[in-house]
Amino acid sequence: MSPSPFKTIWISPRATVRRIVAENPRLHVVLLACLSGVGESLNRASRRNAGDRFSITVIVGLACVLGPLGGLLTLWISSHLLSFTGKLIGGRGNREHLKTAIAWATVPVVFALPLWITNLLLFGSEMFTSRTPRLDSQPALVVPFMAITLAQLILSIWSVVLLCQTVTEVQGFSSAWRGVANVLLAAGLIVVALILLLILITVVRVLVTSLL
Repeated sequence: MSPSPFKTIWISPRATVRRIVAENPRLHVVLLACLSGVGESLNRASRRNAGDRFSITVIVGLACVLGPLGGLLTLWISSHLLSFTGKLIGGRGNREHLKTAIAWATVPVVFALPLWITNLLLFGSEMFTSRTPRLDSQPALVVPFMAITLAQLILSIWSVVLLCQTVTEVQGFSSAWRGVANVLLAAGLIVVALILLLILITVVRVLVTSLL
């Protein structure tokens, strides 16, 4: 496919996903979902200081094995949620095309993976631990650390921007704001589900405690 959608998706997301849907809706969808799942697994491990409990080998190994599965599961769930909430506001996209939109919106996240290699080479296990003695003792490392962190943040934000645009296109919305609403409604459903799950867990714990 020429020009490469990996180049055009960055600044022309709607035209790019329109072309992909027309020519091959499944183009690299599974690959992108798996790779973005690896990136998200590493990000999650870093946010949760997983290195305080596990070695860096275990963390990276689990990210490479379980990350792709998580990426595929996220793709499946997200396509259902976006399809449901999209229909509420007049969306016409089918789930296959929504999967295309979701997967190709993760290109910035996938392109951020090489930054993780740089992080691991420079900072090692401190990327996943609450304590950072090497970084604290070498102020010169703060500059590359902040630069890489900023780059990862920008790429993550741009991925969300692309998602709103690609969803707008495949849903057939005339306004990009409806694409944003579609994404926010889907995210809202996830938040509500998590709140209900936490309430359920709390109630079960109280009941179990009272019975014991």
